[in-house]
Amino acid sequence: MTRKVPVLATLLVLAAVATMIALGFWQLGRKGEKEALIARYESAIALSSEAPWPTTEAEVESSLYRVATLTCARVLEQRTTAGRSTAGAAGLAHTARCALADGGEASVVIGWSPDPREIAWQGGTVTGVVAPGPRLVAMSPAPGLQPIARPDPRDLPNNHLAYAGQWFLFALTALVIYVLALRRRWRS
Repeated sequence: MTRKVPVLATLLVLAAVATMIALGFWQLGRKGEKEALIARYESAIALSSEAPWPTTEAEVESSLYRVATLTCARVLEQRTTAGRSTAGAAGLAHTARCALADGGEASVVIGWSPDPREIAWQGGTVTGVVAPGPRLVAMSPAPGLQPIARPDPRDLPNNHLAYAGQWFLFALTALVIYVLALRRRWRS
């Protein structure tokens, strides 16, 4: 009795497995890239020179986690999102969308509170840390608010090792299922 292996199905399964393995190795590469990015951001924290407020995407990348100053000429709107105080308490980050003197806009996190009520902040000069978004996280809170936790590059997710493991597991699972399907076919 000869056991025939379906050529097209086998090629499709092998192509899928090869793709999953390639994606696993790609995720391992991304893990290294993310670790290098986080290390670069951590070194930016130690820079003593202020960065100008970024106006282009390239400037944002080179300014992240550095200290910058901007002047909020006019508050356009305020909103709250989840945030943590410098003490680690959960609460609300108060953010203002500001009109800048040059015609641009900026998002400024002006402080933290456990209360969702909007505060009366009229803008002004703010010094803080440039966070992804970009947004400026104020070093000194607006009146009526408490200090908010500074952005930390170590909070950036780096779960690429887990993703790589998933892709390798998917590839193994596909092979096992295919072998079991072939065995069942050969028995009948």
